[in-house]
Amino acid sequence: MLRDMLSSLLMDLGWSVSVAKDGSEAQAKITAELPDLVVLDVVMPKMNGYELCRWIKSNEATQDILVVLCSSKSEEFDLYWGIKQGADAYIIKPFQPDELLNTIKSLL
Repeated sequence: MLRDMLSSLLMDLGWSVSVAKDGSEAQAKITAELPDLVVLDVVMPKMNGYELCRWIKSNEATQDILVVLCSSKSEEFDLYWGIKQGADAYIIKPFQPDELLNTIKSLL
């Protein structure tokens, strides 16, 4: 699974990684852990990535968390909508792991 591969890759580079199975679990973990950056899939159960991104950026406690949205939705409108929700970056799937790593490094 892509999530597991990316988690392993990021941990191998020394980053602390927390994984959630859906948007609601991600929201709870973000609230508890206040990470520097989150990588969200646009399509997630219980709360989609756009909704979670909007919540992160509108909440005073979490608004400074960097958000990378990943999606197979590749139309210009999808990118526009992701950035409008507050995403700091939008990566179109499929992508190479280096693309995500370079995006994360450039944001941090």
